[in-house]
Amino acid sequence: MSRARFLILALLFPLFFLNAQSLINDHIVSPKAADFIEKMGNELTKKTKINGYVITTNDTIKRGVSVYDYVKKYGDSLKEPYVAIFFAPNSKRIHLISKPKDLKNSLDEGEILDYAIKVIASEDKNSNQSKYDVGMVQAYSEMADEIAKSRDIKLDTTIKNSGGWVLKIVNTLIIVGSLIVIWVYFIRPIIMKRRGR
Repeated sequence: MSRARFLILALLFPLFFLNAQSLINDHIVSPKAADFIEKMGNELTKKTKINGYVITTNDTIKRGVSVYDYVKKYGDSLKEPYVAIFFAPNSKRIHLISKPKDLKNSLDEGEILDYAIKVIASEDKNSNQSKYDVGMVQAYSEMADEIAKSRDIKLDTTIKNSGGWVLKIVNTLIIVGSLIVIWVYFIRPIIMKRRGR
């Protein structure tokens, strides 16, 4: 897993919106990631009239229990029509659901969920929190783009459309960071050693 990917998304996450509309969160997605989901969700709803959600839970959901039955507990929090990514890490379950149910038929469910699964299941040094954040944001961005595309609409806040300038910033930060490391660990010790003679 590339650390640059996590850095890109970290740079994109501003302050958290306290008034969450697109995220039903059980302390799984961090405030920074939640804010980015909210921005995409607000634009998605405004332009397509379809609500997009990320629903996360720490509950353990027994096999055989329908996710659609489980999310009934959220009642009026889910405004129709909607498409939602449902994630329950303790149950190792991730699904794409919608109401009406056929609303998600125009979307590539496998592609959307893969954006989350590949990050979350990766074996690297990143924390579970980072993986959950990046996985949910990437999957939500793909879902929002697909919903918009099915209606010939373009979104401005999704990762694909806002990532170009971020990559330039990241590249600059990597170069600057490398120069600092070289200075601190190589050049400066040599200079200090010579001065000490």
